[in-house]
Amino acid sequence: MGALDGRVAIITGAGRGIGREHALLFAAEGAKVVVNDLGGANDGTGTDATPAQQVVNEILGMGGEAVANYDNVADWEGAQHMINAAVEAFGDLDILVNNAGILRDRVLVNMTEAEWDAVIAVHLKGHFAPSRWAAAYWREQHKAGSTKPRNIVHTSSTSGLFANPGQSNYGAAKTGIATFSQILAKELSRYNVKSNSIAPAARTRLTEATPGLGERIAAPTDVAQFDEWDPANISPLVAYLASAACDFTGETFFVKGGEVTRVRSWERAETVEQNDRWQVSELTAALKAMAAKVKG
Repeated sequence: MGALDGRVAIITGAGRGIGREHALLFAAEGAKVVVNDLGGANDGTGTDATPAQQVVNEILGMGGEAVANYDNVADWEGAQHMINAAVEAFGDLDILVNNAGILRDRVLVNMTEAEWDAVIAVHLKGHFAPSRWAAAYWREQHKAGSTKPRNIVHTSSTSGLFANPGQSNYGAAKTGIATFSQILAKELSRYNVKSNSIAPAARTRLTEATPGLGERIAAPTDVAQFDEWDPANISPLVAYLASAACDFTGETFFVKGGEVTRVRSWERAETVEQNDRWQVSELTAALKAMAAKVKG
């Protein structure tokens, strides 16, 4: 018996990389899978139906159930169509995994408006739009008496949680995704929906294209050695977060190789205070002392 037996899942960006591994594992664990992928390049340009269909063919070859979907996650009507496609194909929707993403890396002084807008659209709107339509469907199902557990898993990034130069567009979007997940956890709990996010570290088209990272994440030459950068290492955590057995909501987890770490959200740290309005000169002195303490 699989961890996801009988559950219906949409996985975006599931034609390649981490998303493909999610789709294959979900199917192996008993889920019926909508494999969504626009089939674009790393920067989001172009379309190709082949990757999504190939994953569907792999799942069917395993004896699983899957259909392909080619909607753009950042398109409002496309996102609604994606949710409808799951219901039409399999009669319900239990899980949404927001995984699709692109890169257009550039230092801030050289970044164009188009490079900013494209990355924000695919990541932030590409998480918002499918989540919004899934939530609307689950609300109606809940009102109709179907109160079973539902799950959303979002894909943040260490670039968003810990900051990476040259990725202000990507990092800002990924930070936003982690907060977006926390807000959904609070809003959708009334419909028995759990929302969590992951910050994965794995070898993908996007990470291999990151300057200085490609060599570090290459597969080991010794096939007996554990490949800590294998994208398949990420999927068991996502399967757990997508399961009815999941005990968490509103959390973000870093995952790499065999490591799974819960990441704390923003939290308050050093404080200066007084029982009156600060004068600039007073605050300058107080914060200079704080800065010295923080720097050690």
